Amino acid sequence: MNFARLRIGITAKLFAAILSTCMLVLITMHWGVRLSFEHGFIDYIERGNEQRLNLLSDALADQYEQHGSWTFLRNNNRLVFNILRSLEQNPESGSQLPPHGWRTQFWIIDQDYRVMIGPRGPVPPEGTRRPITTSNDKVVGWVIGSSAEGLTRIADINFDRQQNRTSWMIVGLTMLLAALVTWLMSRGLLAPVKRLVKGTHQLAAGDFTTRVASGNRDELGRLAQDFNRLASTLEKNERMRRAFMADISHELRTPLAILRGELEALQDGVRRLTPESIASLQGEVATLTKLVDDVHQLSLSDEGALAYRKGNIDLVPLLEMVADGFRPRFEQMSLTLTLSLAEKAPQFGDPDRLVQLFTNLMENSLRYTDSGGGLTISLVSGSGGNVLRFEDSAPGVSDEQLTQIFERFYRAEASRNRASGGSGLGLAICQNIVAAHDGSLSAAHSSAGGVIITVNLPNKPH
Repeated sequence: MNFARLRIGITAKLFAAILSTCMLVLITMHWGVRLSFEHGFIDYIERGNEQRLNLLSDALADQYEQHGSWTFLRNNNRLVFNILRSLEQNPESGSQLPPHGWRTQFWIIDQDYRVMIGPRGPVPPEGTRRPITTSNDKVVGWVIGSSAEGLTRIADINFDRQQNRTSWMIVGLTMLLAALVTWLMSRGLLAPVKRLVKGTHQLAAGDFTTRVASGNRDELGRLAQDFNRLASTLEKNERMRRAFMADISHELRTPLAILRGELEALQDGVRRLTPESIASLQGEVATLTKLVDDVHQLSLSDEGALAYRKGNIDLVPLLEMVADGFRPRFEQMSLTLTLSLAEKAPQFGDPDRLVQLFTNLMENSLRYTDSGGGLTISLVSGSGGNVLRFEDSAPGVSDEQLTQIFERFYRAEASRNRASGGSGLGLAICQNIVAAHDGSLSAAHSSAGGVIITVNLPNKPH
């Protein structure tokens, strides 16, 4: 096995991190408890010994006063232990002595520093020393106990070892429980991450229909929701890209087929080269040129590559200029063009692109309005910006068509199409121009039977 290529998953890493932390905490707690127990147990022994030394010194002082000397005590160990036993069993002594007796050595010496009771060997100078004082404050001896630096009795040592084994058993069982809980937690916490990883791989492979469950309300849940929105956007863009390519090929195919047929007819002598045939060819070339220009403009506006030279302008003169250019064509089609404009409409924007916006909207109404109808343009200016409405007459569109008219290459063929209809890109370009001015473009049914297109242009001061 090549361990250099062995990859550790995030689940194992998280499991190892949490379990290592738990183990560190448990071992630290174990040693802390052990040190606390050992020091506390030794302090407990020392306090017990000090109490015995005080009580024993008082009892020996009473015995000394009764006998007048230490003759009764020399080498009489049984008497000392009887005194200690009586002190431990006497509740009236006022003492609360720990059970099990002495855990260290002790000595009883007289006023001449001679050992009367105690083990052989020198008396430790660092031991605890309590004077034996008579009622007239005369020191007649001392009770000395060795310091409890460690456990000496077999029972205490066995008890300490038992506590140590029990503590390690508890640590071991707790580690097993921590490992189980950590494993379950790591799997549960990383389940959404694994779903996101799987969904990302599918998305990278081109499967834009993939979605991930987003039941949680935490950061991972919000990330899953963002992932689903991203996948939905990519799916929509892919669908639009395919439709865009299909629409372009369809739009180009018809004029190219007509051009090819007429050129072949001229080449074979079926048709004669006349001014009418040349005008027909020029018409198809003009259609192709307009389509290519619209596609180019749309691609630039989609990418934000259109050059915008914004400044403080007035929309009223722009609308009037564009409307004056369209009036002859409207009259030729027996259509009316009515303007209802504010006196002034200050706007921060690009005049050339806004002229293109107004031109496309008027061209759209001119192409798709029945003879005898008309277009009404209104402009309302306020402190928050300008609202323009382009309202034309019949024919109208359905609710479904109303939501699609801003899509590229869309034309409501059933009711608003003419033989001279455009490429279906004009409104899509309009939408991009309005978006570049931080505005909005919407469509609704007109009271005159057609469509009303509303342009909201916020006027940000500069």
